[in-house]
Amino acid sequence: MSKKLTTQSKNAEVEKSRLTTGLFSSRSDEWETPKYVFDILHQEFDFQLDVCATSDNTKCEVYYYKKIDGLKQEWSPFRCWMNPPYGKNIVHWMRKAYHESQIGALVVCLIPARTDTKWWHDYVMKSSEIRFISGRLNFGNEKQSAPFPSCIVIFYPELDNPNRLTVPIIKSVRFQKDVQQFKIGDF
Repeated sequence: MSKKLTTQSKNAEVEKSRLTTGLFSSRSDEWETPKYVFDILHQEFDFQLDVCATSDNTKCEVYYYKKIDGLKQEWSPFRCWMNPPYGKNIVHWMRKAYHESQIGALVVCLIPARTDTKWWHDYVMKSSEIRFISGRLNFGNEKQSAPFPSCIVIFYPELDNPNRLTVPIIKSVRFQKDVQQFKIGDF
C-alpha cells in the first residue's frame, strides 16, 4: 500500500471519528425527534402533550421538561408524544407510558428497538402496536443516521383500545423526509 493511500485512509478515519463523536457517544441520551417523523404521527394522533422535552426540542405547545418531571405528572386523559432519554432510565418512561394508558392516556413513543432488554418485554410487549422503522433515523440536525434501529410504540387508552389483543400488532414502516406520510410494509 502506498504511503499516500495510507495517509488518506488515516485522514478519512480521523474525519469520520470527529464527525460522529457526538452521535455515537454516550455523552447524551437525548435524541431530538426528526420533524418529519413527528409531523406524520401528529397528523394521525393529534398530540396534546410532549411528556419529556426541552424548550428547544418540544413538539407540542404543552410539554413537561426536567424541572417539571414528566414521570411525576399525570398524562391522562391526553394524547401524548414521548421520545424519552434513551439511557438506563428508559425503563421508567416505558413503565409510565404503559401505566398512563391504563388510566386513559394515549401514548405514542419513539424509542430504540432494543428487543433484547427486560423493559422491552415488560412494557413494550404490552402495547397495542409496534411499528418497526425500516432504515435508521437521522435525529435532530445530524447528517448521519443513528447507530441503532428505532420503532414507534403505541399504547392506546385501555378503554378505547381499538386493538384489544393479548399481543401488539406489529408493522414495518418507512418514513421519508419529503413525503408527509409513512409507508407500511413491502418496500
